[in-house]
Amino acid sequence: MDERTLQGLPPEQPRTAVDGDAAEERSGARPIDDPRALTILTTEHWSLLSARSLVYNEAFARGGMFLTFLSATLVALGLVSTATGFSRPFLSIAAAVLAVDLFMGLATLGRVASATAEDLRYLAGMNRLRHAYHEIVPGLEKYFISGRHDDIRGIFEIYSASEEVMSRSGILHGLTTTPGMLAAICAVIAGALAGIITLLFSESTMIAGIVAFAVLVLGNVLATVLMGRKIARFGDSLRPVFPHPHR
Repeated sequence: MDERTLQGLPPEQPRTAVDGDAAEERSGARPIDDPRALTILTTEHWSLLSARSLVYNEAFARGGMFLTFLSATLVALGLVSTATGFSRPFLSIAAAVLAVDLFMGLATLGRVASATAEDLRYLAGMNRLRHAYHEIVPGLEKYFISGRHDDIRGIFEIYSASEEVMSRSGILHGLTTTPGMLAAICAVIAGALAGIITLLFSESTMIAGIVAFAVLVLGNVLATVLMGRKIARFGDSLRPVFPHPHR
């Protein structure tokens, strides 16, 4: 074929995504009507399950490492107290050790909170896939115990929890979660550290006890508020495709 023949042909126009969507609208075809859609959706579902398993394992491993470290340091403090008694050198050592424990606890809490957010996002993706299953075969609602809505309410319904994270039931449920338990342990460590530091400067056990209790309560309240705000921000960032109908 010579050059003159090539010059006479019209230039080929690429098929854009907009043209493809318009063609699907004209033909009335949906992506889930493709016979390969179920295999693709199932593969994605198993990928999300594997990702959730990895997140769970990491969260439990990090929590176990922190508790093991905390137990070892408390045993070490017990041995030091046996040798030195509850003197000022012991209080100084205890303050330093508890400061390290608090740092480890906060670092673990931050990572576990991030892992929890990842897990919730995977749950939203799985609910979105279930919505596709219901579209492929309508009438399957009575066979599913999990939701098919990918908003924050649909995610919490999997855990039978309230969507209002700052309600009484939401706060009580949050205390039973891994981040809630880690936050409570960190608050206890912070209270003990504050009490020891106060005891070093004032030498009054009553004042040290009051300060320790106040820091303990303040730490739990602060952790609850911060976790509630974090979940609220996470819900705003979800951008659900299939929210509940009344929303």
